[in-house]
Amino acid sequence: MTTDYTPAVRGTGMRASIQRFGGHLAGMIMPNIGAFIAWGLITALFIPTGWLPNESLAALVGPMVTILLPVLIGYTGGRMVHGQRGAVVGAIATMGVVVGSEVPMFLGAMIVGPLTAYLLKLVDGFTEQRTRAGFEMLVDNFTAGIVGGAMALLGVWGIGPVVRAVTEAAGDAVGWLVGNNLLPLASILIEPAKVLFLNNAINHGVLSPLGVAEAAEQGRSILFMLETNPGPGLGLLLAFLFFGPRALRPSTPAAMIIHFLGGIHEIYFPYVLMKPRLILAVIAGGAAGILTFLLTGGGLVAPPSPGSVFAYLAVTPKGGWFASVAGILIATAVSFAVAAVLMGFGRGEREAPEEDSAQGPAEPATPSTSKEA
Repeated sequence: MTTDYTPAVRGTGMRASIQRFGGHLAGMIMPNIGAFIAWGLITALFIPTGWLPNESLAALVGPMVTILLPVLIGYTGGRMVHGQRGAVVGAIATMGVVVGSEVPMFLGAMIVGPLTAYLLKLVDGFTEQRTRAGFEMLVDNFTAGIVGGAMALLGVWGIGPVVRAVTEAAGDAVGWLVGNNLLPLASILIEPAKVLFLNNAINHGVLSPLGVAEAAEQGRSILFMLETNPGPGLGLLLAFLFFGPRALRPSTPAAMIIHFLGGIHEIYFPYVLMKPRLILAVIAGGAAGILTFLLTGGGLVAPPSPGSVFAYLAVTPKGGWFASVAGILIATAVSFAVAAVLMGFGRGEREAPEEDSAQGPAEPATPSTSKEA
């Protein structure tokens, strides 16, 4: 499997293996980034707390994020492994994962799509030499249907309980950290949970109820700020804009607008999934923002929804502007700095064109090659 979204990886060590794995994730996520942006725009505009609330158009939001986007990812992952046949069974299997869970199953799609395509590839290798002439189409269609259907059933029965268990465990862990006044450490759980699209479960299931009780007593609560801070995501996207893969940079300005101004944080999750080590950047940014809120006495009067900078400031109480702005800015700066270091300040992106230009002129210089052409 190859990808145009990361530099070519050479070598066979652990680091090279991790880089290849990230490249495979990029190959599944980034061809579909336009769909993510379309969903983000529709969400930011038409949900009840959006810029142009519209109930009928907002009905697109749920099906797009829970069905369309995971199926596209599963389809693309399957195509990377086994061409069009792999794409079809990858999409079929992803539907099982979608139905088996109540949260967007992007990670499940990234697993089950390529896996199902690989299984079909093995089956095709077995049946290819054993199928009589004239029966190829019949055998191919039935093997694809059987493999795809079986994996879809496995997705329904296997993924749902696992996701529910992970969601409950993450919520309990975050609640324990909050109860023991270890708020900056909460980012270690909150940020990875967000990237796995468990952000609403953590925020509305754990943090918001606790924050409402605290705000009723004190007039504000820092708990509303733990998951909703747009700073870590903005810093990550800025790092991608300056140091990320060249093929990806043009998509980041739109993603930043949707994330920071529109409040749709999900738009930056695929960027983290593409390079999993960057989870350290958003964890560091989130922890730095929470620490800043603690030191400056920050707090909000209600959950900001959606989590845009405008909604954030709209629920900031009088006298709390400095704390809110400082927490966002510091989270952005820390996330950007850590992400830039983890991406090597774009050194790989600068070296790739130089290598291509060094190797490029050598091929057409061979006379025999030009004659054959």
